[in-house]
Amino acid sequence: MPAKPIRPTTAATPPTALGPLALAVPLLAALALLLAGCSADPVGNYLGGAGDNVRGAALYAPQTLGDTSQYQGRPAEAALAAAQLEFLTSEVRDNPRIAPSVNPSLLSKLLVAQAEMRQALAIAPQADATLVLTQLRRAAAALQAGSQAGAEAALSGPAFPSGPLVTLARLGSLPRLPRTAEAAGAAAQDFISAPDGGRPRRR
Repeated sequence: MPAKPIRPTTAATPPTALGPLALAVPLLAALALLLAGCSADPVGNYLGGAGDNVRGAALYAPQTLGDTSQYQGRPAEAALAAAQLEFLTSEVRDNPRIAPSVNPSLLSKLLVAQAEMRQALAIAPQADATLVLTQLRRAAAALQAGSQAGAEAALSGPAFPSGPLVTLARLGSLPRLPRTAEAAGAAAQDFISAPDGGRPRRR
């Protein structure tokens, strides 16, 4: 009786052979998603909550604030960019972890940029930064959801003395703001050169 042919067996791939690669792919994909979210709103959730939001706002400042004319016809994104500037200025000025070591010239540039942005958007010069930031973020969320009424409601109140329609119109037609661009570059440079990867370096 002829012998049955011996079928080759396929050895199972050892778990350790593909393990690191298999793990790396989803991790890289997750990181890409997190970075995409940061570029849209670095004020909100830098690196999915694993990173410092102040550092995130500073590092993305040249991208989001370097040329605000990029938001022509994109008022929701303009509102987030303006919120980023409010957040960054407030943190550099008042955050006890950052303020003592910040470059004084950076704070000066951010305050000038904040005033420039507020004038461009018809925001009250002396309005509370946290209030302005919150209302801008609410307006952005409403616009992203397609709610004009929600955006108008978000931009109502004493922080917006010219009324929501004026601010909304300006959000959709921002020019390039030179002092804002200058401050954005300075913020990124200071945080990139930070020796501990977090706080800017005082020069």
